[in-house]
Amino acid sequence: MQGILAPLQLLAFLISLGLVLQFLTTGEGASAATVSIVVKTLFLYAIMVTGAIWEREVFGVYLFAPSFYWEDVVSMAVIALHTAYLFALLTGALDIRGQMLLALAAYATYVINALQFFYKLRMARRTRDRVDPVSPTGQPLVSNP
Repeated sequence: MQGILAPLQLLAFLISLGLVLQFLTTGEGASAATVSIVVKTLFLYAIMVTGAIWEREVFGVYLFAPSFYWEDVVSMAVIALHTAYLFALLTGALDIRGQMLLALAAYATYVINALQFFYKLRMARRTRDRVDPVSPTGQPLVSNP
């Protein structure tokens, strides 16, 4: 599920970032930017729920398994900022410009969190390749008795 949701969330993020920046620079497109932030937030919630379920299946805990502790810590900041955006949107606690700036702060933490996961994935692949390298044909280069 993560393999589907993560690219969709990234696409939603890129579209939304463009719309938010357009609004902040031109003052136009507030509705489109708002909808895009809500869609991005819904993807975030979906990926967080499915990720927690995966973490429970693999590590026995829903969050903060030692292997993903810092990723989960930053994920909580990402969720908190996105949720604060929704709160501001629904209550009018911030004007539209303030909401968009809050969305940018949420997006900045999302980028940091995504980089954490990309780094973790890259390191896992490097470790796997070092332990059991394969040739371009897919055949193991080293035999494991």
